Amino acid sequence: MNEKYKQDFLKAGSIAKEVRAFGKSLIKTGTSYKDVILQINQRIAQLGAIPAFPPQIALDHVAAHYLPQPHEDIIFGAEVVKLDVGVCYNGAIGDCAVTIDLSGKNQGLIDAAEAALLAAEQIIKVGLEIRQIGKVIEETITSRGFKPIKNLAGHGLGLYRIHTPPNIPNYDDGSRGVIKPGMTFAIEPFATNGKGMIYEGGIPAIFSFITSRPVKLASSKMLLAKIKTFQGLPFAIHDLVGKDLSLSEVTEAISELLQRGVIAGYGPLIEEAHGLVAQAENSVLVDQSGVVIVSTR
Repeated sequence: MNEKYKQDFLKAGSIAKEVRAFGKSLIKTGTSYKDVILQINQRIAQLGAIPAFPPQIALDHVAAHYLPQPHEDIIFGAEVVKLDVGVCYNGAIGDCAVTIDLSGKNQGLIDAAEAALLAAEQIIKVGLEIRQIGKVIEETITSRGFKPIKNLAGHGLGLYRIHTPPNIPNYDDGSRGVIKPGMTFAIEPFATNGKGMIYEGGIPAIFSFITSRPVKLASSKMLLAKIKTFQGLPFAIHDLVGKDLSLSEVTEAISELLQRGVIAGYGPLIEEAHGLVAQAENSVLVDQSGVVIVSTR
């Protein structure tokens, strides 16, 4: 880890922390989902960064990877709302999340996820087996009467990459990886009153570039050129609709790009028993001296 990347990572975390707090302040009963997302994207730009992935707001039993389609909107009511924000600054990434209970009935679930995140942060040190982070997360959540979601996890953070090794589990998965100097990663507990597992369902609105391949449609060629400007970062279908391409043209092009394996799509992640889900997340840097810094705390 060089000093420039370290400082950029800390800056990205600082911006992400500010954007998370700003977004949280906007999420209230009666406000518009699309308006909140628009304002979050505007704030990221104002602070001199770009989205590391499309800001996501998942409701109730949907854990993550949710955006309404471009022609849709949602007015917040009494949901459990997960806000997941990623910020990219000179390629370095700050990734963080918070949950808001608009019903006033589920604060205990949110507290379980937040307590698990804090407990995990407090044990991080060079040489720690990563499975111990998962163990602490699971113990903290279960002690409060809930379950961690076992097939969701935290992850490494790289240059223009939001998912890299190591995997940071939400339970003791028996793995043997350890914390090393120079690591940057996100810890991401999910707590639920459901089964503790998720599945992918619904129509994807979030995508990522995989590889270039020949395509037939003119709209696909135009879309591919635009997709490459995201520098490998995930993007939303909303980012592709504009003056050059209508929603119907983008939808048709997305279909061809998916079929040819040029891009991958990510559908909403749904709790198997449709239990409520709370999420908490912070980004962590372990510098070359072994000092641990939570960049979004």
